[in-house]
Formats: sequence, C-alpha cells, structure tokens
Amino acid sequence: MSAFRRIITVVAASAAAAGLVVAVGFAPPASATPCSAPEANVPPPAAPPAMPAPAPIVEPPTGRRPSNANDHAPLPKLGPLIASLFKPAAPNTRYAAPLHPQAEVVPPGPNPVVPGQPPNAGQLVPNALPVQPPAPRPEPGPPPPASIAGAPTSLVEWVTGPNSPNKTLQRFGISGTDLGIPWDNGDPARPQVLMAFGDSFGYCSVKGQQWRYNILFRSSDHDLSHGIHVADGVPNDKYSGSPVWTTGLAKQVVNTIHRAPHETGIIPTAAISIGKTQYMNYMSIRKWGRDGEWTTNYSALARSLDNGQSWGIYPGTIRAASPDAIPGTNFVPGNENFQMGAFMRGNDGYLYSFGTPSGRSGAAHLSRVPQNFVPDLTKYEYWNGDGGGHWVPNNPGAATPVFPGPVGEMSAQYNSYLQQYLVLYSNGGSNDVVARTAPAPQGPWSPEQPLVSSFQMPGGIYAPMIHPWSSGRDLYFNLSLWSAYDVVLMHTVLP
Repeated sequence: MSAFRRIITVVAASAAAAGLVVAVGFAPPASATPCSAPEANVPPPAAPPAMPAPAPIVEPPTGRRPSNANDHAPLPKLGPLIASLFKPAAPNTRYAAPLHPQAEVVPPGPNPVVPGQPPNAGQLVPNALPVQPPAPRPEPGPPPPASIAGAPTSLVEWVTGPNSPNKTLQRFGISGTDLGIPWDNGDPARPQVLMAFGDSFGYCSVKGQQWRYNILFRSSDHDLSHGIHVADGVPNDKYSGSPVWTTGLAKQVVNTIHRAPHETGIIPTAAISIGKTQYMNYMSIRKWGRDGEWTTNYSALARSLDNGQSWGIYPGTIRAASPDAIPGTNFVPGNENFQMGAFMRGNDGYLYSFGTPSGRSGAAHLSRVPQNFVPDLTKYEYWNGDGGGHWVPNNPGAATPVFPGPVGEMSAQYNSYLQQYLVLYSNGGSNDVVARTAPAPQGPWSPEQPLVSSFQMPGGIYAPMIHPWSSGRDLYFNLSLWSAYDVVLMHTVLP
C-alpha cells in the first residue's frame, strides 16, 4: 500500500488545559469491505466530497463479525414484525400498550448524588466537586424473575443501510456500519438519544469506499414501535441528525491520538451522559484476528461538551491491554479486562462500568466511580467477589468476574418493570443474544436467558445495545447483522 500523508493532530488550548487531546483527522480506506448492497456499488448521485489524505491500514475491519457468516447471504426481508422467525408468544400474553419512554431510569432507593459539571482534568482533577459520601446501599430487590428466556421478540425496522427508512447511504454516505450504541444525552431542553457506530462504509465505488473508524447519529423519537428516525445532518448544528463534514457525509467523530505503533481501528464500546457532558469509552484495535477475535492496544475515554459534535480524549484514561502495547505507558495488571464494556448508572451516585477483554471470549468484570470523577482512573473501585465480595480501590487487578464468558459486545440498564439490573450480550461462539438479571450491579446474576438465536436471523447477529428510553414491558435494542453489515431495531416484550 502506498504511503499516505500523516493525520494532523491538533491540541486546542482549552482542551490541553483539561488534559484532553483533540485529534483532527480522517479514517484510512479499507482494503476489503462488506459492500454487497447493489446501491453501494454505483456512483453516488453527485461527486462526493474529497476525503483528506488518510493514514495506512493494516487489515480490514472484519474481526467483530461472527464466524461462518456468508458475505453473499441474501438480505433479510424486514417488515414491521417478523414474529414468524421467533418463538411465538403464548395466547393472550402479547403486550400492545403504547410506549411511554422514561429517560434516565434509575433503581428505587436514596436519591443519587447530583453530579456537577464533570472535572476538567484528565488525571488529577484538582477542580472537581468534593466527593459526597455514597448513599447507603438499598436492600436487594426482588429475586430475578423466573425467566425472560424466549420472551416474544420481533424485528421492528432497519436503522441503517440502503434499505433503511433513514436512507443512510444517500443522506449520510453510510452503506454499512455496526453497533449503534444508544444513550440519553442528558439535556432536558433538547432530549435526544445519541448513537455511536463502529467501522462505517459509504459508496463502495469511490476510492477508499468512504470508510470511517466511527460515526454518530442522533434521534428524538419517543415512539420506537415504528423504528428510529434520524433527521438530516446539518454542518455545525449540534442537534441535527449527525455530525457531518458536509451535507450528505457523516464525519468520523473520534480520531487517533497516535499513541499506538500499530492501530487499525478506533471503535466505540460504551457511552453515557453525566449532566450534559457525553463520555464515550473506545478501544484502539491492534490487530484483527479470526472472526470474533481481535487484540487491542488500549481503551480510553473521550469527552464531548457539545452534544457529540466534537470529541477530545483523556490521555490519563488510557488502559493499556499489554505491557508492550503503548510505548512509554505504564501497564497496570487487570486493565486488560476493561478493554470493552458497558456503562450503567446506579442509584447511589456511582457510574458502574462493566469490562471485558478484547474479543468475544472473556468474562465480565465490574468497576464503579463517583459520577463527578469519571475521567480519573484513581477514583475507580473494582468488585472482588471473594469472601462475600467487596470493592477494592484503584486496583483493576483485584476485579473478579461477575459472570463468566464468553461475553461479546454488551449493554446494561436498570429495568423498572423487572425491578432488576439487566444486561444483554452475544455469547461468543454461538453468538445468540442472551440476557442476565440481578438485584444489584455486582449480582448475583441470573443464568443466561436466551432472547434471540443466531439461527433465527439470517447471516449472523451480534452487539445487542439497549435503547435508554425502553420502559415497562417494552425492551428495545439495536442489533448488528453480519451479512448485511447494518443495524436493526429489535423489540422484546417482557413477560
């Protein structure tokens, strides 16, 4: 591959004062892509905007997809419901009440510590608000429900892709993407759900196939029964449907900071708002292996103060995955178990952060941090289940699994209907969508409860991402399809 001009890295003065690195650049082209949709292989309706010179790529971004998937599998026919693909509901158990979303649902109990403006330092946070003593832990809730396994689940609609109502190829230059990690933006005046996507492709006939490491969409939909609607992207409008370079081309939002000698991806894994400040955890990909296997350089936190329009990265939040991953960075044992994960807000002033190693074979671990100290790794505590269980400060190596692997891409939420904490993930080799429930973030967690079998969806599935405005018996989640390499919205009716 010919050499490319190095991405320009700009460190803004204000960001430097906050310990943030703001990287300005674009993603490299992919050498192989899942561009099977005919629409993606024809010339775009107008000459696409010129893409700035990218950095080289070592391998194509294929590692997150399940094994034995067929690139040439036919795209599924997605009507409003495809209940015939799923276990049918028992008579008179179908729930059809309208959706009443409840953003930012937290479990009952003492009022959480009200977070102030998040600190502006990456490591030491000298200007942070004082840590409030955590509220007493509430009594454990009811035991896990008898079973939510096999709860009626249906496919609502495409979220992305040439076949989606959002027409993401024509409107955003997105023919293929995955993940769609949704979270509430925490803005009471302009409530929106932001969605972070991974490796994204546009018109495949264009040189480089318009590949971006990641993109972001926004939606204000409160009625999810008809899908997720994304408004047009407007340049410099932080509430429009997507941050865009120009009309018709969604921009890459989190860029490289050039800390790793070998980097082939910058992939979001979790995101949440604290007040109106957005935090995103991402992983720096070192090498893609076989399907479902990959290695990371590190994970880190990015922050946005403008509703996801622009992002800076805290260097102090880098968690190296191995001693040789990041030159000049101290490797802390245990951080290899927090390369991917899921955020979940507690009722006690803490943000809970699940962690897994890179790939889909590891177990889930748990940490927590006061919500006004999210960027300060020294303030994190780690759950150690030995001897009845206790929280260990500032020692990721002390974390023990809260439930075993294989755990693929996961999401987490407190579910007000179940009165339980809920996680969804794809369970490694078979890549079925499974759920677990627990009365507390640290457990005890129920056994895996299957919701969607990989045999029920053509071409393979992964990354079930819970929509934050799910409420009552209606559980909505984004799901990635391997063969289509796009995201759909799913709906489960809890028993």
